[in-house]
Amino acid sequence: MKKYLIAATLMVLASGGAIAAPSGTFKQAHEYGFGDKSSLDPASRGRVLQITEKLMSRLIRPDMKGSPSPDLAVSWSANSQATEWTLKLRDGVKFHDGSAFDSGDVIYTFNRVLNPENKSPARSAIKMIEKMEAPDKSTVTFKLSTPFADLPLQLMDYRLRIIPEGSGDSIAASGIGTGPFKLLKFDAAGTTKLEANMDYWEGAPGVANMEIIGIGDGQARLQALLGGQIHFEDKVTNQQKPMFASNNKFKMMEVPTGNWRGLVFRTDVAPFTDIRVRQAVRMAADRGELVKLILGGSATIACDTPVKPDDQYRADIKCPQDIAGAKKLLSEAGFANGIDVDVYVATLEPTWPTLAEAYQQQAAKAGIRVNIKQVPSDGYWKDIWMQKPVSATRWNERPADSALHEIYLSTAKWNESYYKDADFDALLANARRELNFDKRRALYVQAQEHLYQTAGTLIPYHVSKLYVMGANVNGIDAVENHSIRWHKVTVK
Repeated sequence: MKKYLIAATLMVLASGGAIAAPSGTFKQAHEYGFGDKSSLDPASRGRVLQITEKLMSRLIRPDMKGSPSPDLAVSWSANSQATEWTLKLRDGVKFHDGSAFDSGDVIYTFNRVLNPENKSPARSAIKMIEKMEAPDKSTVTFKLSTPFADLPLQLMDYRLRIIPEGSGDSIAASGIGTGPFKLLKFDAAGTTKLEANMDYWEGAPGVANMEIIGIGDGQARLQALLGGQIHFEDKVTNQQKPMFASNNKFKMMEVPTGNWRGLVFRTDVAPFTDIRVRQAVRMAADRGELVKLILGGSATIACDTPVKPDDQYRADIKCPQDIAGAKKLLSEAGFANGIDVDVYVATLEPTWPTLAEAYQQQAAKAGIRVNIKQVPSDGYWKDIWMQKPVSATRWNERPADSALHEIYLSTAKWNESYYKDADFDALLANARRELNFDKRRALYVQAQEHLYQTAGTLIPYHVSKLYVMGANVNGIDAVENHSIRWHKVTVK
């Protein structure tokens, strides 16, 4: 049957004229949130995103509007049932060690992610890939276990970065990729040093070097920015904004995103095993007030769905605060006198303590007595998240299917709330198989509505991120960080 083309082909690079040699050093921080488990393996739980995004490339990346666009793949197409996808790869690309990139590297990378023994959290994004073939060095075919019309969206996942064939045992330390920068030295707790990759397919980078510095505490990162030790920070809070608004040493940009912050109530730990309690702790929140108090209005109310506001599958759900309803549900669940809840937060994410404090005041009206436990930032993701009954969380934006699967599917590795619901799993499975867009959208919407009734995660809003950078930094576009073209960055 006739195949249909899904993506545009290779973007033509501008040519002609002299290209300035890279110069200067761009400095940025990372959170060191995985502690001694931090690594350069892009598919691992401990990957340091701020480093891997500069070292390695994806097959498909988001364009400036978040839609699939070419990276190491220049085009992609599917058969009429969307059960087989063929990708044409970019010619002439080399890894940092000088080896040529080809289809064997793609198959090796994806096999490694798909192997259950490797426990990659990215596995859920491409689990439908059943078989891979390489007709030649420039072509890869993915054969799926089920029809899936949205595969290009999944391939934009920021962890699906291509590594050299056979490098699985060394990639955590070597960081070899095809990206705009090459690794000189990896020190997750200190300063990681990168240098420009002059052979990068999209052109030579604007800076000669980058330094990515491990700074776990949000306030310490702010001081480093103010003091000139780093050039860029993408987690500046609304409360910190006045420090930079009238300072000509800095410039700011506000970027709407699908990133979200929230509180996770583990559904496998009492009293949150009771669906009525899970509903009550979320009904007690005044999301509109949280947006004003914490972000100064720079956010979109989420109503407990992880699907970003501008996603084609986003459900339109209303979620007003309901104190009377929350009290009633708690009473029906046997907690007429309310409940006591320990909420764990860290300054790793600067807004977490403020979120917990604001929620504490709101929830108290429903008899939910919140005790805030502030813990160290270093190792938060290893020691607190998914370990304590209630903790703060945050996620970067993902396509709807990826977000719903990775955060809530019963078998997902990073199912942080330990949510198990066969009906929800079935809705996602049916959505992936549905080729009709309207029917597929209805299934994803139904899945989000089901979450709103049954889940244990309070997602009050999707944030608009505030980027602050030195006045001498250029080339950072006002896009979600997974879409930033790091080779364009310059420091004058």
